[in-house]
Amino acid sequence: MNRTMLISNLYILIAILLAFPATSAYAQRVRTGGLSPEQIAELSHKHDGYYGALAPQNLAVARPKPPFDLTSVWFIDLRRAFSDFMFGPPYPEFFEAGQTAMRESTEARAAGRPYRDSIGQCYPAGMPMIMTRVWPIAMIQLPTVIYQVYGFTNSLRIIYLDGREHTDPDIAIPTYNGESIGRWEGEELVVHTKYFETNEHWIDSGIPISDQFEIVERYRMLDAGMTLEIEFTLTDPANWKGEWKSVKRWLRSDYSDIPEVECLPNLNEDIPGTVKGQAEIERRERAKE
Repeated sequence: MNRTMLISNLYILIAILLAFPATSAYAQRVRTGGLSPEQIAELSHKHDGYYGALAPQNLAVARPKPPFDLTSVWFIDLRRAFSDFMFGPPYPEFFEAGQTAMRESTEARAAGRPYRDSIGQCYPAGMPMIMTRVWPIAMIQLPTVIYQVYGFTNSLRIIYLDGREHTDPDIAIPTYNGESIGRWEGEELVVHTKYFETNEHWIDSGIPISDQFEIVERYRMLDAGMTLEIEFTLTDPANWKGEWKSVKRWLRSDYSDIPEVECLPNLNEDIPGTVKGQAEIERRERAKE
């Protein structure tokens, strides 16, 4: 075993020990056939003092009837223009990182090169871009929660409706779709999302986000329930000035389903729109010379 492998294994051992402070007690229970209730609670991510969204006790709580039910499959409305999947233009006043992204993406497009193709490398699209991938979205609405399952890589988003607050920022874990808390206001559903993972997480043509990025959505049902409209308000004081607003619509697709979809890097390498795919095309062209 070389030094690098030894150090790597040591780090793994340390991580295991940190995950189970009472390591000896844990090991003893494994040997004798089980985990303690406390260990099960920790490993199952038990909430401290409140029921999960699917707990019968939570679902049974009396709540006002919501003005609409999102349960169905929806597809982004691209009837006006395919570019409507984008969140701009118009764009807000970007600071340096956003200005750089706009300039570099324009240069890459003019040269026929992909720019920040993280999605092509199987990084999650993340909110808000996951909402407008050209795949259907299944929405399942319960009194306490809305599950959104995206046909694009089967990404999952959860909107809690049971009255809970956002997680304390000191213990919140950033994710690509963020933590979403919804509430009903008249005929609209208002959803506030924050705590985003920023690594390889872009909007439109590679515009970056910071850990201050937040989204407020206002859901409205139109056309007797056949069209869903969402007004997005994106804020990120580290990357742009004020609010970045965008309004998008989805069409009810009751004859559609969400299949299982996996992102496979070895197959994506053959796609010309990815960095590796473009490099392979260039390699083949050079080989012909």
